[in-house]
Amino acid sequence: MSTIAFVTIPMHGHVNPALPVVAELVRRGHTVTCHTSPAFAPAVEATGARVLRYAGGDRPPPDPPTPLTMLDGLARTTADLLPTVLSDLREIGPDLIVHGAACPWGAVAARELGVPAAALFTTFAFNRRVPSPTHASWALLASAAARSRAARSYLRSRWGLRHRYDTRGLPLLDLANVGEPLNLVFTSRAFQPGAASFDGSYRFVGPSLGARPAEPSFDRLRAPVLYASLGTVFDGGARLLRTFAAALAPLGGAVVVSTGATDPAALGGLPDNVLARRSVPQLEVLADAALFVTHGGMNSVNEALYAGVPMLVVPQGADQPTVARRVVELGAGLSIRTGDATVEAVRDLARRLLGEPRFRAAAATLRLAQREAGGHLRAADELEHHLRRLGRLGRRAAADAPGER
Repeated sequence: MSTIAFVTIPMHGHVNPALPVVAELVRRGHTVTCHTSPAFAPAVEATGARVLRYAGGDRPPPDPPTPLTMLDGLARTTADLLPTVLSDLREIGPDLIVHGAACPWGAVAARELGVPAAALFTTFAFNRRVPSPTHASWALLASAAARSRAARSYLRSRWGLRHRYDTRGLPLLDLANVGEPLNLVFTSRAFQPGAASFDGSYRFVGPSLGARPAEPSFDRLRAPVLYASLGTVFDGGARLLRTFAAALAPLGGAVVVSTGATDPAALGGLPDNVLARRSVPQLEVLADAALFVTHGGMNSVNEALYAGVPMLVVPQGADQPTVARRVVELGAGLSIRTGDATVEAVRDLARRLLGEPRFRAAAATLRLAQREAGGHLRAADELEHHLRRLGRLGRRAAADAPGER
C-alpha cells in the first residue's frame, strides 16, 4: 500500500478530526505517520500510526489569539519546525503529505520535497466569498498598526521562509488558508456558506468523529439534558461558566458544564442538578441533550449538528463568529455576544430554543446532511482516490515486491 504522512496543528480542534481518518487508513493497510506534539502523541499512537514529535515540545497558543498573533505564530512555527519535519519526511519518503489548511509547514515541506499534498479544513472552507479569519482586511491592518511588534515579527518570518524554501502557492498573508489540489472539508455542503462557489477540489466530507481518548462516562442523566462548553482554547473563565449554570439550572433536569482549563471549584456553589467537570464525553452527552451552549468551535458545532441538537452560540474569537452566523442563518440556533450573556439573557434565549419546535426541526435537517456527507470513511476514500489518480496508490507495495527472475 501507500505511505501517507499527516502533518498537524497540535490543537484539539485540528487533531481530533484527523484521528479517525488516520485510523481508517491504517486499518486499510497503509503506512501512516503523523507529526504532532507530545501532548497528542498517545492519541495518535492509539490509531496505529507512527508518531513523529515536533522539536521543542508543546507550544502554547498565541496570546491573545487574534488573527495577527495567529499569523505571526504560524510563520514563526513554520520556520522553527521545517528543518526537523523535512529531515523526517526525507527519511520516510511519503507518497502523499496531508496537512491542515492552517499548517503551512506541511505545505512548504510538500513543495520542497516534490511530494503531492492534500489539505484538511477543520473549519469552513474559505475563498473570496467566504473570507478566512486571517485574510487581508481593514481589521487586520488596524491590528497590525496597534501591534506593530507582532506585525514586524510576522513579516521577518514570512520573508525568511520565502528566501529559504519553496513557498510557491502560499498566500502572502492568509497562512491559515493553504489549499491543495485536494481539499477535504470536515462539514457538509449544507452547512458550508457559499458551497457552490468552491470548485471540485473541495470535498465536503462531513464531521469526522470517533477515535477520541477515553473519557469517564456519566450515569443516566435526567431529561431534559442541557449542556454548556466553551472548548479548550477559549473557556470564558469562571464568571461566564457560572452564568450558564445559573441560567440553565431552572430549565433542565440535568445541566452538564464542561469547564476546560477552569477549575470546576472556581464556579463556587452550584444548583444540585448542575454537574461541572473539566472534561466530559461530549458525543455521549450530546446524544441525550436538548440544548447545547457552545463557543462555536467547528468541531463542537459539527458534533451538535450530527446529533441534531439546537445551539446557543457564544462566540469568543477566531472563526467562531462566522460559525455562529451560519448556525443562526440556517435556523439551528441563536447567538449572543459574551458581553451580553447575563443570566437573564441566556435563560430567555435557552427557553426559546427549548420551546420553539422550528429550532429542533432545522437541527434535524442538518443532522441528516452531516451524516450523509460520509465522514472519516469518505475522507479516507477521497485520499485513496487522489493517490490512485496520481499513480501512487500501492506504489510502495509494488516497489517492495520481488522482481521476476
